[in-house]
Amino acid sequence: MEISWTDFEKVDIRVGTVISASEFKEARNPSYKLEIDFGTIGILKSSAQLTSLYEVETLVGKQILAVVNFPEKQIATMMSACLVLGLVGEGSDVVLVAPDKKVTNGLRLA
Repeated sequence: MEISWTDFEKVDIRVGTVISASEFKEARNPSYKLEIDFGTIGILKSSAQLTSLYEVETLVGKQILAVVNFPEKQIATMMSACLVLGLVGEGSDVVLVAPDKKVTNGLRLA
């Protein structure tokens, strides 16, 4: 399905740095709770199914891309305020989408 340029412009994808990560034991599927610093946008929470390829310790300090303009969504016991972007590989393993160089938190994907 094609979308228009106007449709694409509505999706606000920003870079942020994971400042905390912990196991999300209440989630239905194995997941982590993340707090992500998006600079001037602020710190947003998200749930991400990254447990097969990432350890909590390796996520903290990592820059990632996320959609920041979806409405909040209840996931188990938390409200997720952004959608972390990843590529789904074999066996549903998720590989994070991230810049290859450190950039300023909050920069928008263009």
